[in-house]
Amino acid sequence: MRKAKTQNRDRKGAGGLRKRRQAGVTLIEMLVVVAIIGLFIAIVAPNMFKSADKARVTATRDQIRSFMTALGSYKLDTGVFPTTEQGLAALRAKPSEEVNGWNGPYMPQEIPKDPWGHDYVYKYPGEHGDEPDIISLAADGQPGGEGLNADIVSWKNQ
Repeated sequence: MRKAKTQNRDRKGAGGLRKRRQAGVTLIEMLVVVAIIGLFIAIVAPNMFKSADKARVTATRDQIRSFMTALGSYKLDTGVFPTTEQGLAALRAKPSEEVNGWNGPYMPQEIPKDPWGHDYVYKYPGEHGDEPDIISLAADGQPGGEGLNADIVSWKNQ
């Protein structure tokens, strides 16, 4: 009789192990996890894109300040700012033999495009004071605009 009880216990034990080994993730549990991940992305992604846009605007303002500093050094050496035709390229290469005192390059690398991939607009004489106007046409690449499409300009302290 003892053998019979032992055999029954062994069978129950083996069956219990079998059930534990078959335990896994159900389809409903997977759907819940996917839904939670989707909600997380829906909440976090817009904030990340806003941060990226703010970073582009900040980088553009910093680059314009860097241009203005380099243009100040250019003017100290030559007595004048580069003309509109000479543009920002005059900070890297001497524009012509007519420019006396050029002691550049005034920028450590080639003139970059703005963070949206557009060329900066340079005007001298400027329309907003004695210094040149430098403009980034921002995200849309068109003059004017609002929000992320608003131009970023050298004459406004933003």
